[in-house]
Amino acid sequence: MFGLVKTYLICIFTFAICQETINYRDVKISQGPVRGYREGNIFVFYSIQYATVPTGRDFYKNALPPPTWNTTFDATEQNILCQQPVEVAAPPFGYQVKEQCLIANVFVPENITKDLPVVVYIHGGGYQIGSGNRLTPRKLVGTGEVISVTFNYRLGPQGFLCLGTDTSPGNAGMKDMVTVLKWVQKDIHNFGGNPNEVTIAGYSAGSAAVDVLLLSKMTDGLFNKVIIESGSNLNAFSVQIDPLENAKWFAKNLGFNNTNDISALEKFYLNIPYDILSLHTAPLLTRTDDVMVFAPCVEKDLGQEMFLDKSPAEILESGNFKKLPLLYGISDFDGLLHMDSFEKWKPKMNENFLYFVPQDIGHNKRDREKLAKKIKSLYFGRESVSDNNVLKYIDFFSDVMIKYGTMRSARLQLRAGNDKVYLYDFTFVDESQPFIPHTKIRGAMHCAQTAAVLDLHIDEDKLSDEYKRMKTIMRELWANFIAYGNPVPEGYDFPSWPPMTSKLSYMVLNTTSEYKHAFVYEKMKFWDDIVKKFYKYPSAPNPNVDNSYIFP
Repeated sequence: MFGLVKTYLICIFTFAICQETINYRDVKISQGPVRGYREGNIFVFYSIQYATVPTGRDFYKNALPPPTWNTTFDATEQNILCQQPVEVAAPPFGYQVKEQCLIANVFVPENITKDLPVVVYIHGGGYQIGSGNRLTPRKLVGTGEVISVTFNYRLGPQGFLCLGTDTSPGNAGMKDMVTVLKWVQKDIHNFGGNPNEVTIAGYSAGSAAVDVLLLSKMTDGLFNKVIIESGSNLNAFSVQIDPLENAKWFAKNLGFNNTNDISALEKFYLNIPYDILSLHTAPLLTRTDDVMVFAPCVEKDLGQEMFLDKSPAEILESGNFKKLPLLYGISDFDGLLHMDSFEKWKPKMNENFLYFVPQDIGHNKRDREKLAKKIKSLYFGRESVSDNNVLKYIDFFSDVMIKYGTMRSARLQLRAGNDKVYLYDFTFVDESQPFIPHTKIRGAMHCAQTAAVLDLHIDEDKLSDEYKRMKTIMRELWANFIAYGNPVPEGYDFPSWPPMTSKLSYMVLNTTSEYKHAFVYEKMKFWDDIVKKFYKYPSAPNPNVDNSYIFP
């Protein structure tokens, strides 16, 4: 009898051990062993440091190699943020701003039978705020079909100050992205991922960053598919028009006026406490011209490898770039992003529309003043901006912020010979969404497609049946593209989705989706004509050029 009891207790004890061990997973990477933990039907490894933030005079330069360790790293710490104005960032509960913030999070299905394709998601936030954990891919990974990586990169001046000097060559934040992609190539196989099947995806500014990464020679061989979610490399906020002018303007706003002395300007940025510098980036998120000031830049040749040596438009026009499968698109009402500013901006738009003209059009102030009148007339006619034409306000910002740049970039991809561009317009709106103010209609807000693919910070079981169905559809389409480079592979039960044609054929993404053979965009010719005559190519820092007119 005692023997039976003993055996029974041993079995219970053994079962308990087995139950405990399946709640974590140990993985050996090049830096040392890491331990991630179960979250439902996936395992998550949080905050693995993929690089080291430099300090001192190297503060604005390339990241350094990551630390190594011998004991198991417990990958549980969440919500690490790079320096940013947290009062406007709405960070997750329990966030920690840390100097050593360059961390990656890896999301892995519980059961892996083969090397899975990988998607690396880049967060948005105007290059000024955000973190890799802001939106998560738990449900996408929970399909069992992909592994996902999210990460932090340096933001604001620390990530995107671009003086064209040895201490501030530019694009530190973009080079962080290159570094994490190299880390993925080196270590993702240890988690069960296939380094030869890596997709980069992003939303908002993260989407623009993804589209810029595509054009950099630094990223050759690091990924083979791209997903764009409301942000392209030709949007006005994507790349700085004149990074030196931006740095001068920002320094003047902080009371530093000796901006024509580049050495003095460099010392100012090196010596000012970074928390003060970061705090003053908050207003950049509500600039009327959608320019982020601190963003990717065309670099000055300093005799070292450059992330971007020409503007995106020049590279696209040359055709000299990687031709990869692209899932490329917008949300129907991206301009809703600026709805919160409607009451404040109405009088300003009526008083002087020049404040709302993108920096990348007009070769001088006179050009820009004429264009301001022309653009306002196109969108509002002779009407004043008011509650009665709020949809025109949204239409204007949808176009100048996202839509036109996306369509222009997609067409240049096609002209350069890329025959694997899958264009889409996400139009789904859940009935729980409020009406657009002063109207009786709803619209798919900025990056609504991202909200459909990634996790919402609510219990998804409480969503409407229609929204749950839409999220299932989107996750399947995105997983297909990540795996095959085609959102609707042969045999998949969904309307046929061929690549884009010269007429900009595209898929309307909704619970009932429809492939349309031409994108009807009435204002495209208007913007094409303006770009042809007045487009200002982003350029490298040059102290001998005065572009101060880009700031009204």
